[in-house]
Amino acid sequence: MSLQRLTSQVTVALAVATWLFSAGPVLAQSRPSLQDRFATCLACHGEGGRSTQPLIPSLAGQPSFYAITQLFLFREGRRDNEAMTAVAKGMTDDELRGFSELIGQLPPPPRPVASVVDAQRMARGAELAQQHRCVSCHGADFAGGKQVARLAHQREDYLVQTLNAFRAGKRIGYTQAMNEALAGVSAEDVQNLAHYLANVPSAKAQ
Repeated sequence: MSLQRLTSQVTVALAVATWLFSAGPVLAQSRPSLQDRFATCLACHGEGGRSTQPLIPSLAGQPSFYAITQLFLFREGRRDNEAMTAVAKGMTDDELRGFSELIGQLPPPPRPVASVVDAQRMARGAELAQQHRCVSCHGADFAGGKQVARLAHQREDYLVQTLNAFRAGKRIGYTQAMNEALAGVSAEDVQNLAHYLANVPSAKAQ
């Protein structure tokens, strides 16, 4: 395991421990507010939902419908992530709605300014996005909507990880559309597609 990945996992574990403490029985009579508990989410996912942690996605700009669906899948153990399952398993339906609404209010992240953009990889990524009809679900600017994730300006390392999981059939979406779309895509082209989506210039940002 790489030091970068280990550091990321330790950060997540600490945040989950904080979450579970605040969400469980406490001496204080009042339960922490949704906003206070959401601040724990941002300890991992970054200020304003813009992640700076390796392999941890940005929440900024994700549609609330998409967020509540993912939280539900984590709560029910239908997405394989121990940290997020631990966070979501005790959530009520009202809490799922509350957290998803908070996520949906986060402004989209801007195009990364520090990213080194490779013109050749961007061109190949754009070609792949067109070839595999990514825009038909994720929108012309890859901003997502309703139950569909925003891909534009997501962390590149997280995109690579997620696309590879769909490609290998280790992650299943609402349907098998993502698995089918990525079947036969090479590991190199997954990298190119992720590079393009992380740096796509046409996406709306605030």
